[in-house]
Amino acid sequence: MAGFFKNLYNKVSNRADVDWDELEAELIAADLGVRTSLEIVESLRGLGRKVSADDVVQAARDHISRVFPDDRHALNLPEDGNPLVILVVGVNGTGKTTSAAKLGNLFSTQGVSVLLAAADTFRAAAVEQLERWSERLDIPLVKGSPNADPASVCYTAHQKALNEGTQVLICDTAGRLHTSHNLMEELGKIRRILGKQDESAPHHTLLVVDATTGSNALNQAREFNKAVPLDGVIVTKLDGSGKGGVTVAIQQELEIPPLFIGTGEEPEQFDVFSRREFVEQVL
Repeated sequence: MAGFFKNLYNKVSNRADVDWDELEAELIAADLGVRTSLEIVESLRGLGRKVSADDVVQAARDHISRVFPDDRHALNLPEDGNPLVILVVGVNGTGKTTSAAKLGNLFSTQGVSVLLAAADTFRAAAVEQLERWSERLDIPLVKGSPNADPASVCYTAHQKALNEGTQVLICDTAGRLHTSHNLMEELGKIRRILGKQDESAPHHTLLVVDATTGSNALNQAREFNKAVPLDGVIVTKLDGSGKGGVTVAIQQELEIPPLFIGTGEEPEQFDVFSRREFVEQVL
């Protein structure tokens, strides 16, 4: 039994009766979101009998499973033969640059050609970090000069991917606070520039969120989604510690699905989101 469910089981198992208010508070504190938490409690109360710890865990599992759509698999390549363009966005500290590299590695290990674009030009360390990943994973990288226009870096990389027949282009954008209007505007500019060479690009904009930041990750998703329509989230730091409830809240409140998860520092500790594995092993 994974962390979240184990904690839930232990909290309830020693009680003669379930304290409904306490259970509701416990579920909300796990970042599942108010709506999911209330639904779990209501379904248990509706059983009309004494509720066991196993009942509580099973109800939580069932509700969480139903929140997510059927499992999605790795993103499909465009039928027109143009590169699949993925924009990776998020605030600093979520593992954004590392996730961009690991996503590239996931495609690469499936025999798909990948190009990385270091469009986080405001932070020299981010470009260097992506360069190190590029060398380690043997994935080519396009970068601009320090403080170069991020949109121009993406444009150059897209041009290169089109010319060379590269199948996937992953653009790592500057980490930005979701409250920064100018930086959010810049994301819109990057999207417009990428659309100049292929009007369907970028095909996916993925937000990287840190599972351990809880409700703050939900706020980030809400604000980023207002600035640029999000197609999915990459959830990092899902190490089985019982964190990750915010993934449920983002899906239910914003209908933005988790597409990939990161569970550690190594390149292979990154995979396509699986609803079953998330419920059974991660939470």
